[in-house]
Amino acid sequence: MLDAPALNFVARQPNQELLPPSEPAVLDRIFAARGVRRTDELDRSLAQLHTPDAMIDIEPAAERLMGALLQGERILIVGDFDADGATSVALSVSVLQAMGADNVDFLVPNRFDFGYGLSEEIVSLAATRNPAVIVTVDNGVSSVAGVAAANQLGIDVIVTDHHLPGQQLPEALAIVNPNRPDCDFPSKALAGVGVIFYLLGRLRAKLEAQGWFDSRERPNMADWLDLVALGTVADVVPLDRNNRILVHQGLQRIRAGHCRPGIQALCDVAGRSRSNLSAGDLGFALGPRLNAAGRLDDISIGIRCLLAPDVKSAKQLAVALDELNRARREIENTMVREAELMLAALDMEFGDAYGICVFDESWHQGVVGIVASRVKDRVHRPVIAFAPAGDSAPDELKGSARSVSAVHVRDALDAVAARYPGMIRKFGGHAMAAGLSIKQIHYDRFRRAFDDQVRRMLPAEALTPEVYTDGELATHEMNLKTARSIASAGPWGQGFPEPLFHGEFALVSQRVVGERHLKLVLRQEGKLLDAIAFRQDPVPAECRLRVAYRLEENDYRDPSTLQFVVEHLATLA
Repeated sequence: MLDAPALNFVARQPNQELLPPSEPAVLDRIFAARGVRRTDELDRSLAQLHTPDAMIDIEPAAERLMGALLQGERILIVGDFDADGATSVALSVSVLQAMGADNVDFLVPNRFDFGYGLSEEIVSLAATRNPAVIVTVDNGVSSVAGVAAANQLGIDVIVTDHHLPGQQLPEALAIVNPNRPDCDFPSKALAGVGVIFYLLGRLRAKLEAQGWFDSRERPNMADWLDLVALGTVADVVPLDRNNRILVHQGLQRIRAGHCRPGIQALCDVAGRSRSNLSAGDLGFALGPRLNAAGRLDDISIGIRCLLAPDVKSAKQLAVALDELNRARREIENTMVREAELMLAALDMEFGDAYGICVFDESWHQGVVGIVASRVKDRVHRPVIAFAPAGDSAPDELKGSARSVSAVHVRDALDAVAARYPGMIRKFGGHAMAAGLSIKQIHYDRFRRAFDDQVRRMLPAEALTPEVYTDGELATHEMNLKTARSIASAGPWGQGFPEPLFHGEFALVSQRVVGERHLKLVLRQEGKLLDAIAFRQDPVPAECRLRVAYRLEENDYRDPSTLQFVVEHLATLA
Protein backbone atom coordinates (compact mmCIF):
# COMPACT_ATOMS: atom_id res chain seq x y z
CA MET A 1 0.00 0.00 0.00
CA LEU A 2 1.26 3.49 -0.83
CA ASP A 3 0.52 5.10 2.46
CA ALA A 4 2.53 7.19 4.87
CA PRO A 5 5.32 4.86 6.03
CA ALA A 6 6.22 4.31 9.66
CA LEU A 7 8.88 6.64 11.04
CA ASN A 8 12.13 5.67 12.69
CA PHE A 9 13.63 8.36 14.95
CA VAL A 10 17.44 8.36 14.80
CA ALA A 11 19.52 10.62 17.04
CA ARG A 12 22.28 12.46 15.19
CA GLN A 13 25.75 11.50 16.38
CA PRO A 14 28.63 13.97 16.77
CA ASN A 15 31.16 13.38 14.01
CA GLN A 16 34.05 14.76 16.06
CA GLU A 17 34.85 15.60 19.66
CA LEU A 18 32.56 18.08 21.35
CA LEU A 19 33.48 21.74 21.32
CA PRO A 20 34.37 23.59 24.53
CA PRO A 21 31.31 23.77 26.79
CA SER A 22 28.47 25.96 25.57
CA GLU A 23 25.59 27.45 27.49
CA PRO A 24 23.19 25.70 27.49
CA ALA A 25 25.11 22.43 27.18
CA VAL A 26 22.67 21.00 24.62
CA LEU A 27 24.21 23.33 22.03
CA ASP A 28 27.46 21.33 22.26
CA ARG A 29 25.98 18.19 20.76
CA ILE A 30 23.85 20.17 18.30
CA PHE A 31 26.89 21.87 16.79
CA ALA A 32 29.04 18.75 16.90
CA ALA A 33 26.39 16.74 15.05
CA ARG A 34 26.43 19.38 12.28
CA GLY A 35 30.14 19.05 11.68
CA VAL A 36 31.31 22.16 13.55
CA ARG A 37 34.90 21.34 14.48
CA ARG A 38 36.16 24.58 16.01
CA THR A 39 34.54 27.40 17.91
CA ASP A 40 35.78 29.91 15.31
CA GLU A 41 33.51 28.17 12.78
CA LEU A 42 30.61 29.73 14.67
CA ASP A 43 31.91 33.22 13.89
CA ARG A 44 29.25 34.79 11.64
CA SER A 45 31.02 38.10 10.97
CA LEU A 46 31.46 39.36 7.41
CA ALA A 47 35.23 39.13 7.80
CA GLN A 48 34.86 35.34 7.69
CA LEU A 49 33.30 35.28 4.20
CA HIS A 50 35.27 33.61 1.42
CA THR A 51 36.90 36.12 -0.91
CA PRO A 52 35.89 36.03 -4.60
CA ASP A 53 39.47 35.45 -5.78
CA ALA A 54 38.95 31.79 -6.65
CA MET A 55 35.71 32.38 -8.57
CA ILE A 56 36.47 31.73 -12.20
CA ASP A 57 35.52 34.40 -14.77
CA ILE A 58 34.68 36.98 -12.11
CA GLU A 59 37.45 39.24 -13.41
CA PRO A 60 36.34 39.47 -17.06
CA ALA A 61 32.72 39.76 -15.92
CA ALA A 62 33.53 42.67 -13.61
CA GLU A 63 35.73 44.29 -16.30
CA ARG A 64 32.90 44.20 -18.84
CA LEU A 65 30.38 45.62 -16.40
CA MET A 66 32.81 48.37 -15.46
CA GLY A 67 33.20 49.23 -19.14
CA ALA A 68 29.43 49.38 -19.52
CA LEU A 69 29.12 51.79 -16.58
CA LEU A 70 31.96 54.00 -17.76
CA GLN A 71 30.54 54.17 -21.30
CA GLY A 72 26.89 54.47 -20.27
CA GLU A 73 25.96 51.30 -22.15
CA ARG A 74 22.62 49.61 -21.61
CA ILE A 75 22.70 46.63 -19.23
CA LEU A 76 19.79 44.17 -19.20
CA ILE A 77 19.35 41.75 -16.32
CA VAL A 78 17.60 38.48 -17.28
CA GLY A 79 16.34 36.58 -14.26
CA ASP A 80 14.49 33.48 -13.15
CA PHE A 81 10.88 33.31 -11.99
CA ASP A 82 11.37 32.26 -8.36
CA ALA A 83 12.36 34.01 -5.13
CA ASP A 84 16.08 33.51 -5.78
CA GLY A 85 15.63 34.97 -9.25
CA ALA A 86 13.54 37.88 -7.96
CA THR A 87 16.04 38.82 -5.25
CA SER A 88 18.90 38.44 -7.74
CA VAL A 89 17.25 40.82 -10.22
CA ALA A 90 16.33 43.35 -7.52
CA LEU A 91 19.88 43.22 -6.13
CA SER A 92 21.44 43.67 -9.58
CA VAL A 93 19.27 46.59 -10.64
CA SER A 94 19.48 48.36 -7.27
CA VAL A 95 23.25 47.97 -6.80
CA LEU A 96 24.09 48.96 -10.37
CA GLN A 97 21.94 52.05 -10.06
CA ALA A 98 23.60 52.88 -6.73
CA MET A 99 26.97 52.58 -8.48
CA GLY A 100 25.89 55.11 -11.08
CA ALA A 101 24.46 53.00 -13.90
CA ASP A 102 21.78 55.12 -15.55
CA ASN A 103 20.81 52.59 -18.20
CA VAL A 104 19.91 49.32 -16.50
CA ASP A 105 16.70 47.32 -16.91
CA PHE A 106 15.44 43.80 -16.26
CA LEU A 107 13.53 41.10 -18.09
CA VAL A 108 12.17 37.85 -16.66
CA PRO A 109 10.59 35.31 -19.01
CA ASN A 110 7.01 34.44 -18.25
CA ARG A 111 7.30 30.73 -17.45
CA PHE A 112 4.08 29.91 -19.29
CA ASP A 113 5.10 31.59 -22.54
CA PHE A 114 8.87 31.22 -22.69
CA GLY A 115 9.92 28.61 -20.15
CA TYR A 116 13.16 28.80 -18.21
CA GLY A 117 16.42 30.57 -18.93
CA LEU A 118 17.98 32.67 -21.66
CA SER A 119 16.22 31.04 -24.60
CA GLU A 120 16.49 32.19 -28.20
CA GLU A 121 12.97 33.65 -27.87
CA ILE A 122 14.00 35.68 -24.83
CA VAL A 123 17.08 36.97 -26.64
CA SER A 124 14.84 38.15 -29.49
CA LEU A 125 12.63 39.94 -26.97
CA ALA A 126 15.66 41.36 -25.16
CA ALA A 127 17.12 42.67 -28.40
CA THR A 128 14.16 45.05 -28.78
CA ARG A 129 15.58 46.93 -25.77
CA ASN A 130 18.98 47.34 -27.45
CA PRO A 131 21.22 46.14 -24.62
CA ALA A 132 24.99 46.14 -25.00
CA VAL A 133 25.30 43.57 -22.20
CA ILE A 134 22.94 40.88 -20.92
CA VAL A 135 23.59 39.60 -17.41
CA THR A 136 21.75 36.42 -16.45
CA VAL A 137 21.07 35.87 -12.78
CA ASP A 138 20.10 32.48 -11.34
CA ASN A 139 20.06 30.99 -14.83
CA GLY A 140 22.01 30.78 -18.06
CA VAL A 141 24.57 28.01 -17.52
CA SER A 142 22.52 25.72 -19.79
CA SER A 143 21.48 28.41 -22.29
CA VAL A 144 23.78 27.35 -25.13
CA ALA A 145 21.42 28.33 -27.96
CA GLY A 146 20.31 31.57 -26.30
CA VAL A 147 23.86 32.80 -25.74
CA ALA A 148 24.74 31.90 -29.34
CA ALA A 149 21.76 33.94 -30.54
CA ALA A 150 22.90 36.92 -28.45
CA ASN A 151 26.44 36.61 -29.82
CA GLN A 152 25.09 36.75 -33.38
CA LEU A 153 23.32 39.99 -32.50
CA GLY A 154 26.50 41.47 -31.05
CA ILE A 155 25.21 41.42 -27.46
CA ASP A 156 27.75 40.42 -24.81
CA VAL A 157 26.43 37.89 -22.29
CA ILE A 158 27.63 37.47 -18.72
CA VAL A 159 26.18 34.37 -17.11
CA THR A 160 25.83 34.27 -13.34
CA ASP A 161 24.30 31.05 -12.10
CA HIS A 162 24.63 28.36 -9.45
CA HIS A 163 22.93 25.43 -11.15
CA LEU A 164 24.91 22.40 -12.24
CA PRO A 165 26.23 22.88 -15.78
CA GLY A 166 25.61 20.36 -18.54
CA GLN A 167 28.23 18.80 -20.76
CA GLN A 168 28.44 21.93 -22.92
CA LEU A 169 28.89 25.45 -21.57
CA PRO A 170 27.46 28.40 -23.50
CA GLU A 171 29.99 30.60 -25.30
CA ALA A 172 29.37 33.61 -23.07
CA LEU A 173 31.84 36.40 -22.43
CA ALA A 174 32.03 35.13 -18.84
CA ILE A 175 30.33 32.37 -16.83
CA VAL A 176 30.45 33.02 -13.08
CA ASN A 177 29.22 29.84 -11.40
CA PRO A 178 30.88 28.17 -8.38
CA ASN A 179 29.58 24.80 -9.64
CA ARG A 180 31.64 24.89 -12.80
CA PRO A 181 34.01 21.91 -12.65
CA ASP A 182 36.96 24.27 -13.18
CA CYS A 183 35.93 26.72 -10.43
CA ASP A 184 37.86 26.52 -7.16
CA PHE A 185 35.59 28.78 -5.12
CA PRO A 186 35.22 26.96 -1.77
CA SER A 187 31.46 27.38 -1.33
CA LYS A 188 29.55 25.43 -3.95
CA ALA A 189 26.29 26.12 -2.11
CA LEU A 190 25.82 29.77 -3.11
CA ALA A 191 22.35 30.65 -4.35
CA GLY A 192 21.99 32.71 -7.51
CA VAL A 193 21.66 35.87 -5.41
CA GLY A 194 24.92 35.03 -3.65
CA VAL A 195 26.75 34.66 -6.96
CA ILE A 196 25.66 38.05 -8.31
CA PHE A 197 26.39 39.61 -4.89
CA TYR A 198 30.00 38.47 -5.20
CA LEU A 199 30.29 39.74 -8.78
CA LEU A 200 28.90 43.16 -7.89
CA GLY A 201 31.28 43.35 -4.96
CA ARG A 202 34.20 42.77 -7.29
CA LEU A 203 32.79 45.37 -9.70
CA ARG A 204 32.67 47.93 -6.89
CA ALA A 205 36.32 47.22 -6.04
CA LYS A 206 37.35 47.78 -9.66
CA LEU A 207 35.35 51.01 -9.92
CA GLU A 208 36.87 52.23 -6.69
CA ALA A 209 40.38 51.56 -8.02
CA GLN A 210 39.49 53.69 -11.06
CA GLY A 211 38.44 56.61 -8.83
CA TRP A 212 34.80 56.18 -9.89
CA PHE A 213 33.56 56.99 -6.40
CA ASP A 214 35.68 60.09 -5.92
CA SER A 215 32.75 62.19 -7.08
CA ARG A 216 29.83 59.96 -6.05
CA GLU A 217 28.78 57.97 -3.00
CA ARG A 218 30.41 54.56 -2.65
CA PRO A 219 27.69 51.99 -1.94
CA ASN A 220 28.09 49.65 1.02
CA MET A 221 27.44 46.14 -0.29
CA ALA A 222 26.28 45.03 3.16
CA ASP A 223 23.19 47.19 2.65
CA TRP A 224 21.87 44.54 0.22
CA LEU A 225 22.35 41.54 2.49
CA ASP A 226 18.62 41.51 3.29
CA LEU A 227 18.01 40.45 -0.33
CA VAL A 228 20.86 37.93 -0.20
CA ALA A 229 19.43 36.35 2.95
CA LEU A 230 15.92 36.10 1.52
CA GLY A 231 16.99 34.59 -1.79
CA THR A 232 19.43 32.16 -0.19
CA VAL A 233 16.93 30.74 2.30
CA ALA A 234 14.02 30.71 -0.15
CA ASP A 235 16.05 28.68 -2.67
CA VAL A 236 16.72 26.00 -0.02
CA VAL A 237 20.45 25.81 -0.78
CA PRO A 238 22.64 24.23 1.91
CA LEU A 239 23.55 26.62 4.70
CA ASP A 240 27.27 25.98 4.69
CA ARG A 241 29.40 28.34 6.74
CA ASN A 242 29.57 30.98 4.00
CA ASN A 243 25.82 30.99 3.45
CA ARG A 244 25.17 31.03 7.20
CA ILE A 245 27.20 34.21 7.43
CA LEU A 246 25.32 35.83 4.56
CA VAL A 247 21.93 34.86 6.01
CA HIS A 248 22.83 35.83 9.57
CA GLN A 249 24.10 39.23 8.51
CA GLY A 250 21.03 39.82 6.35
CA LEU A 251 18.69 38.88 9.18
CA GLN A 252 20.54 41.16 11.58
CA ARG A 253 19.96 44.09 9.25
CA ILE A 254 16.30 43.26 8.72
CA ARG A 255 15.71 43.00 12.47
CA ALA A 256 17.41 46.36 12.97
CA GLY A 257 15.14 47.98 10.36
CA HIS A 258 17.83 48.28 7.68
CA CYS A 259 15.98 46.54 4.88
CA ARG A 260 14.14 47.27 1.68
CA PRO A 261 10.61 48.65 2.03
CA GLY A 262 9.49 45.62 0.03
CA ILE A 263 10.80 43.21 2.66
CA GLN A 264 9.11 45.23 5.39
CA ALA A 265 5.85 45.08 3.41
CA LEU A 266 6.19 41.31 2.91
CA CYS A 267 6.68 40.92 6.67
CA ASP A 268 3.53 42.95 7.28
CA VAL A 269 1.26 40.97 4.94
CA ALA A 270 2.68 37.69 6.22
CA GLY A 271 2.03 38.69 9.83
CA ARG A 272 5.71 38.38 10.79
CA SER A 273 7.50 40.74 13.13
CA ARG A 274 10.54 42.21 11.45
CA SER A 275 12.29 42.70 14.80
CA ASN A 276 12.60 38.96 15.48
CA LEU A 277 12.43 37.55 11.96
CA SER A 278 13.99 34.10 11.55
CA ALA A 279 15.39 32.15 8.63
CA GLY A 280 12.25 30.01 8.85
CA ASP A 281 10.14 33.12 8.27
CA LEU A 282 12.17 33.90 5.14
CA GLY A 283 11.67 30.37 3.85
CA PHE A 284 8.06 29.72 4.82
CA ALA A 285 6.42 33.16 4.84
CA LEU A 286 8.23 35.70 2.64
CA GLY A 287 9.72 33.39 0.03
CA PRO A 288 6.42 31.66 -0.88
CA ARG A 289 4.76 35.00 -1.53
CA LEU A 290 7.43 35.88 -4.07
CA ASN A 291 7.31 32.40 -5.56
CA ALA A 292 3.52 32.60 -5.92
CA ALA A 293 3.91 35.42 -8.43
CA GLY A 294 6.21 33.30 -10.59
CA ARG A 295 4.01 30.23 -10.24
CA LEU A 296 0.66 31.84 -11.09
CA ASP A 297 1.29 35.20 -12.72
CA ASP A 298 4.41 37.27 -13.32
CA ILE A 299 7.45 37.39 -11.01
CA SER A 300 7.98 41.04 -11.98
CA ILE A 301 5.32 41.87 -9.36
CA GLY A 302 7.68 40.51 -6.73
CA ILE A 303 10.69 42.27 -8.25
CA ARG A 304 8.88 45.60 -8.29
CA CYS A 305 7.91 45.02 -4.65
CA LEU A 306 11.57 44.49 -3.72
CA LEU A 307 12.58 47.58 -5.73
CA ALA A 308 9.81 49.81 -4.34
CA PRO A 309 11.16 53.11 -2.99
CA ASP A 310 8.82 53.33 0.00
CA VAL A 311 6.63 51.13 2.19
CA LYS A 312 3.37 52.57 0.82
CA SER A 313 4.06 51.55 -2.79
CA ALA A 314 5.65 48.29 -1.64
CA LYS A 315 2.59 47.46 0.45
CA GLN A 316 0.27 47.56 -2.58
CA LEU A 317 2.49 45.06 -4.39
CA ALA A 318 2.92 42.92 -1.26
CA VAL A 319 -0.86 42.69 -0.89
CA ALA A 320 -1.08 41.48 -4.50
CA LEU A 321 1.60 38.88 -3.76
CA ASP A 322 -0.29 37.77 -0.66
CA GLU A 323 -3.48 37.30 -2.70
CA LEU A 324 -1.58 35.26 -5.27
CA ASN A 325 -0.16 33.13 -2.47
CA ARG A 326 -3.64 32.47 -1.09
CA ALA A 327 -4.79 31.43 -4.56
CA ARG A 328 -1.69 29.24 -4.90
CA ARG A 329 -2.50 27.48 -1.61
CA GLU A 330 -6.08 26.77 -2.70
CA ILE A 331 -4.92 25.34 -6.03
CA GLU A 332 -2.20 23.34 -4.30
CA ASN A 333 -4.55 21.86 -1.69
CA THR A 334 -6.99 20.79 -4.40
CA MET A 335 -4.24 19.22 -6.48
CA VAL A 336 -2.74 17.38 -3.51
CA ARG A 337 -6.13 15.95 -2.56
CA GLU A 338 -6.65 14.82 -6.15
CA ALA A 339 -3.19 13.25 -6.23
CA GLU A 340 -3.85 11.36 -3.00
CA LEU A 341 -7.19 10.11 -4.33
CA MET A 342 -5.46 9.11 -7.54
CA LEU A 343 -2.91 7.06 -5.63
CA ALA A 344 -5.61 5.41 -3.55
CA ALA A 345 -7.75 4.59 -6.60
CA LEU A 346 -4.79 3.16 -8.49
CA ASP A 347 -3.25 1.33 -5.56
CA MET A 348 -3.22 -1.96 -7.44
CA GLU A 349 -1.01 -0.33 -10.06
CA PHE A 350 1.05 1.95 -7.82
CA GLY A 351 1.28 -0.42 -4.86
CA ASP A 352 4.83 -1.64 -5.47
CA ALA A 353 6.11 1.39 -7.39
CA TYR A 354 9.39 2.98 -6.33
CA GLY A 355 9.15 6.05 -8.55
CA ILE A 356 5.73 7.75 -8.70
CA CYS A 357 4.28 9.91 -11.47
CA VAL A 358 0.94 11.71 -11.14
CA PHE A 359 -0.90 13.80 -13.73
CA ASP A 360 -4.26 15.45 -14.25
CA GLU A 361 -5.48 17.51 -17.21
CA SER A 362 -6.83 20.21 -14.90
CA TRP A 363 -3.63 20.80 -12.92
CA HIS A 364 -1.69 24.06 -12.96
CA GLN A 365 1.91 23.80 -14.11
CA GLY A 366 3.01 26.48 -11.69
CA VAL A 367 2.11 24.38 -8.64
CA VAL A 368 3.22 20.87 -9.63
CA GLY A 369 6.49 21.21 -7.71
CA ILE A 370 4.68 21.75 -4.43
CA VAL A 371 2.33 18.86 -5.18
CA ALA A 372 5.29 16.57 -5.90
CA SER A 373 6.89 17.62 -2.64
CA ARG A 374 3.75 17.02 -0.58
CA VAL A 375 3.13 13.58 -2.11
CA LYS A 376 6.82 12.67 -1.74
CA ASP A 377 6.64 13.47 1.96
CA ARG A 378 3.68 11.15 2.29
CA VAL A 379 5.01 8.12 0.40
CA HIS A 380 8.74 8.68 0.93
CA ARG A 381 9.87 7.92 -2.58
CA PRO A 382 10.64 10.07 -5.63
CA VAL A 383 7.56 11.74 -7.16
CA ILE A 384 7.01 13.65 -10.39
CA ALA A 385 3.83 15.69 -10.77
CA PHE A 386 2.83 16.66 -14.32
CA ALA A 387 0.50 19.31 -15.72
CA PRO A 388 -0.37 20.40 -19.28
CA ALA A 389 2.24 22.75 -20.71
CA GLY A 390 -0.44 25.15 -21.94
CA ASP A 391 -1.29 26.82 -25.23
CA SER A 392 2.35 27.29 -26.20
CA ALA A 393 2.82 23.51 -26.37
CA PRO A 394 -0.60 21.82 -26.27
CA ASP A 395 0.79 18.32 -26.77
CA GLU A 396 3.35 18.55 -23.96
CA LEU A 397 3.42 17.99 -20.22
CA LYS A 398 5.63 19.85 -17.78
CA GLY A 399 6.76 17.90 -14.77
CA SER A 400 8.38 18.76 -11.47
CA ALA A 401 10.27 16.08 -9.56
CA ARG A 402 11.03 15.84 -5.85
CA SER A 403 13.22 13.11 -4.45
CA VAL A 404 14.44 11.43 -1.28
CA SER A 405 18.05 11.44 -0.14
CA ALA A 406 18.82 7.99 -1.57
CA VAL A 407 18.03 8.99 -5.18
CA HIS A 408 19.71 11.77 -7.19
CA VAL A 409 16.69 12.61 -9.30
CA ARG A 410 18.53 14.52 -12.02
CA ASP A 411 20.80 11.50 -12.50
CA ALA A 412 17.69 9.30 -12.66
CA LEU A 413 16.25 11.47 -15.45
CA ASP A 414 19.61 11.46 -17.22
CA ALA A 415 19.60 7.66 -17.16
CA VAL A 416 16.03 7.50 -18.51
CA ALA A 417 16.94 9.96 -21.28
CA ALA A 418 19.97 7.84 -22.24
CA ARG A 419 17.97 4.61 -22.26
CA TYR A 420 15.02 6.10 -24.18
CA PRO A 421 16.36 8.80 -26.53
CA GLY A 422 13.81 11.45 -27.41
CA MET A 423 11.29 10.54 -24.71
CA ILE A 424 12.30 13.47 -22.50
CA ARG A 425 12.33 16.72 -24.44
CA LYS A 426 14.41 18.59 -21.86
CA PHE A 427 15.27 18.36 -18.18
CA GLY A 428 17.51 19.84 -15.51
CA GLY A 429 17.86 20.22 -11.80
CA HIS A 430 19.59 18.94 -8.70
CA ALA A 431 19.80 15.85 -6.53
CA MET A 432 16.50 16.52 -4.75
CA ALA A 433 14.52 18.48 -7.35
CA ALA A 434 14.28 18.64 -11.11
CA GLY A 435 12.05 19.80 -13.93
CA LEU A 436 11.30 18.20 -17.27
CA SER A 437 9.09 18.27 -20.36
CA ILE A 438 7.66 15.27 -22.22
CA LYS A 439 5.10 14.69 -24.95
CA GLN A 440 1.77 13.73 -23.43
CA ILE A 441 1.61 10.58 -25.57
CA HIS A 442 4.78 9.38 -23.81
CA TYR A 443 3.39 9.78 -20.28
CA ASP A 444 2.55 6.12 -19.57
CA ARG A 445 5.78 4.92 -21.10
CA PHE A 446 7.78 7.49 -19.14
CA ARG A 447 6.01 6.58 -15.90
CA ARG A 448 7.10 2.97 -16.24
CA ALA A 449 10.64 3.95 -17.25
CA PHE A 450 11.00 6.29 -14.28
CA ASP A 451 9.76 3.66 -11.85
CA ASP A 452 12.18 1.14 -13.33
CA GLN A 453 15.13 3.54 -13.01
CA VAL A 454 14.31 4.53 -9.44
CA ARG A 455 13.99 0.84 -8.56
CA ARG A 456 17.60 0.41 -9.72
CA MET A 457 18.76 3.27 -7.48
CA LEU A 458 16.60 3.03 -4.35
CA PRO A 459 17.31 0.22 -1.84
CA ALA A 460 14.16 -1.35 -0.38
CA GLU A 461 15.26 -0.46 3.15
CA ALA A 462 15.33 3.22 2.16
CA LEU A 463 11.55 3.18 1.76
CA THR A 464 11.25 3.40 5.56
CA PRO A 465 12.05 7.03 6.35
CA GLU A 466 14.39 7.93 9.15
CA VAL A 467 13.78 11.15 11.06
CA TYR A 468 17.06 12.47 12.38
CA THR A 469 16.80 14.26 15.70
CA ASP A 470 19.14 15.71 18.29
CA GLY A 471 18.09 13.10 20.79
CA GLU A 472 16.02 13.55 23.90
CA LEU A 473 15.91 16.56 26.18
CA ALA A 474 15.85 16.26 29.94
CA THR A 475 12.81 17.94 31.45
CA HIS A 476 15.00 20.63 33.03
CA GLU A 477 16.23 21.54 29.49
CA MET A 478 12.68 22.10 28.24
CA ASN A 479 12.52 25.82 28.91
CA LEU A 480 12.58 29.25 27.30
CA LYS A 481 16.31 29.64 27.88
CA THR A 482 17.04 26.62 25.70
CA ALA A 483 14.58 27.79 23.03
CA ARG A 484 16.09 31.29 22.94
CA SER A 485 19.66 29.97 22.83
CA ILE A 486 18.83 27.73 19.88
CA ALA A 487 17.10 30.59 18.05
CA SER A 488 20.08 32.92 18.55
CA ALA A 489 22.55 30.26 17.39
CA GLY A 490 21.00 30.18 13.90
CA PRO A 491 20.39 30.63 11.10
CA TRP A 492 19.15 27.09 10.67
CA GLY A 493 18.09 25.57 7.38
CA GLN A 494 19.03 23.17 4.61
CA GLY A 495 22.25 21.35 5.50
CA PHE A 496 22.34 22.94 8.96
CA PRO A 497 18.95 21.79 10.24
CA GLU A 498 17.06 23.43 13.04
CA PRO A 499 17.37 21.26 16.17
CA LEU A 500 14.69 18.61 16.44
CA PHE A 501 14.23 16.50 19.57
CA HIS A 502 12.19 13.42 20.33
CA GLY A 503 10.67 11.83 23.40
CA GLU A 504 7.69 10.03 24.89
CA PHE A 505 4.92 12.00 26.56
CA ALA A 506 1.53 11.47 28.12
CA LEU A 507 -1.33 13.24 26.37
CA VAL A 508 -3.18 15.43 28.87
CA SER A 509 -5.55 17.24 26.49
CA GLN A 510 -6.10 18.17 22.86
CA ARG A 511 -8.30 20.49 20.86
CA VAL A 512 -8.58 21.37 17.19
CA VAL A 513 -7.65 24.93 16.26
CA GLY A 514 -7.60 26.71 12.91
CA GLU A 515 -8.25 24.60 9.85
CA ARG A 516 -6.74 21.31 10.99
CA HIS A 517 -4.22 21.81 13.76
CA LEU A 518 -4.00 20.19 17.17
CA LYS A 519 -3.31 22.20 20.28
CA LEU A 520 -1.90 19.73 22.82
CA VAL A 521 -0.91 19.63 26.45
CA LEU A 522 1.73 16.97 27.10
CA ARG A 523 3.23 15.71 30.34
CA GLN A 524 6.65 14.29 31.11
CA GLU A 525 7.83 13.57 34.65
CA GLY A 526 5.10 15.77 36.06
CA LYS A 527 5.96 18.75 33.82
CA LEU A 528 3.13 20.12 31.62
CA LEU A 529 4.12 21.31 28.16
CA ASP A 530 2.15 23.19 25.50
CA ALA A 531 2.45 21.90 21.94
CA ILE A 532 1.03 22.56 18.50
CA ALA A 533 0.83 19.99 15.68
CA PHE A 534 -0.04 21.42 12.28
CA ARG A 535 -2.24 19.50 9.81
CA GLN A 536 -2.76 16.73 12.36
CA ASP A 537 -5.94 14.79 13.01
CA PRO A 538 -6.99 14.15 16.66
CA VAL A 539 -5.38 11.18 18.42
CA PRO A 540 -6.94 8.76 20.92
CA ALA A 541 -7.63 10.35 24.30
CA GLU A 542 -5.38 9.61 27.29
CA CYS A 543 -2.75 7.86 25.17
CA ARG A 544 1.01 8.10 25.21
CA LEU A 545 2.72 9.75 22.28
CA ARG A 546 6.13 9.49 20.69
CA VAL A 547 6.88 12.97 19.45
CA ALA A 548 9.55 14.73 17.39
CA TYR A 549 9.43 18.44 18.15
CA ARG A 550 11.15 21.81 17.92
CA LEU A 551 11.38 24.29 20.76
CA GLU A 552 9.82 27.67 20.08
CA GLU A 553 9.20 30.85 22.02
CA ASN A 554 5.51 31.70 21.80
CA ASP A 555 5.36 35.48 22.20
CA TYR A 556 1.71 35.82 21.24
CA ARG A 557 0.98 36.92 24.80
CA ASP A 558 3.06 38.66 27.44
CA PRO A 559 4.93 37.02 29.05
CA SER A 560 6.28 34.63 26.41
CA THR A 561 5.87 30.91 26.94
CA LEU A 562 7.57 27.75 25.72
CA GLN A 563 5.86 25.82 22.94
CA PHE A 564 6.66 22.51 21.28
CA VAL A 565 6.16 22.58 17.51
CA VAL A 566 5.41 18.96 16.70
CA GLU A 567 6.89 17.71 13.42
CA HIS A 568 5.98 14.02 13.82
CA LEU A 569 3.92 12.07 16.30
CA ALA A 570 2.87 8.48 16.80
CA THR A 571 0.64 6.85 19.37
CA LEU A 572 2.12 4.16 21.60
CA ALA A 573 0.30 1.03 22.62
